[in-house]
Amino acid sequence: MIFDYETMRLIWWGLLVALLIGFAITGGFDLGVAILLPFLGKNDTERRVIINSVGATWEGNQVWFVTAGGALFAAWPMAYSVAFSGFYFALLLTLFALFLRPIGFDYRSKLPSQRWRNNWDIALFVGGFVPALIFGVALGNLLQGVPFHFDSDMRIFYTGSFWALLNPFALAAGLLSLSMLITHGAVFLQLKTVGDINQRCKKVVTIFAILTLAIFALAGVWVANIEGYHISTEIFPNAPSNPLAKIVYKESGIWLDNYAHYPVLWAVPGLAFITGAITPVLSKIDRPALAFIASSLTLTSVILTAGVSMFPFLIPSSSAMNSSLTVWDASSSFTTLKIMFWVTAIFLPIVVAYTSWVFRVLRGKITLEHIHQNDHTAY
Repeated sequence: MIFDYETMRLIWWGLLVALLIGFAITGGFDLGVAILLPFLGKNDTERRVIINSVGATWEGNQVWFVTAGGALFAAWPMAYSVAFSGFYFALLLTLFALFLRPIGFDYRSKLPSQRWRNNWDIALFVGGFVPALIFGVALGNLLQGVPFHFDSDMRIFYTGSFWALLNPFALAAGLLSLSMLITHGAVFLQLKTVGDINQRCKKVVTIFAILTLAIFALAGVWVANIEGYHISTEIFPNAPSNPLAKIVYKESGIWLDNYAHYPVLWAVPGLAFITGAITPVLSKIDRPALAFIASSLTLTSVILTAGVSMFPFLIPSSSAMNSSLTVWDASSSFTTLKIMFWVTAIFLPIVVAYTSWVFRVLRGKITLEHIHQNDHTAY
């Protein structure tokens, strides 16, 4: 085998981050469009235009989310267990919100009643708003640490509550997630529409891109002053997974350690500010395709900034620091990672190629005329 256990763990950390970024870029604009639906669509036809801009691709975009969950379960089973224990009610709320999306898309235009359609518009808004907020809140809590511990038999005990997740820093992270995805959704909608909707999108992109940069800067200052986590004992990257075989301590500002040791990493948050500032400019001058690329790079950079800051931690423990899960002690066996790597090496390029082909085939604008001409088949 050309890779050792340490390398496989690094590869799977990278793959997990890549899958989350893939979902943020593809599923992210779906969520953003759903949030904007009640505000940018001034009448029923305009709202159908907005819905149909993502109607042909939103289901395929969820593949990234499902795959990320599967990768977490298979490659990082302890992290999966802790995440679904600690964030159980938050994830359940997200799941129920996501349920509103398929039925909202399929049933909204089944009846001509305006009240019926307005109610489904609200449901689609909730199906976009709740996941976008909770994903950010979850990341904010990861940066602060999650209250869990293992006993001597490696059983997991979560000692927090749902309401404790809604702390100020986590809510700020949630607002950052919301503003990013609203910007991303507005850029995509500008790319897919013409006329009044297109012009409204430009205003949304400008407002929320600036808001994103402001919250990201605030979050950066906040992270520099909250307590981060550090391993004080020797690390054995090729050893079997055992989260209790280390000593961890907390210290203010320690999440910036990786940037201090490797200054080149400052390029990651730096890119987020650059592309975040370029996005509204490109949108304003009617370059929505380039704006979409810039917005995608902003999403990528923000997620990577969090990942780089926390590395090698996956889920730090705030109540029993030595139980914290890291890249080096929370993975599956070497054999499992190896088999999964080759399966992924074969099928992930196929998924990427197929997704690219679908978006190419379905490129083009959704117009009011298109909705009128396809009244009985369009969403």
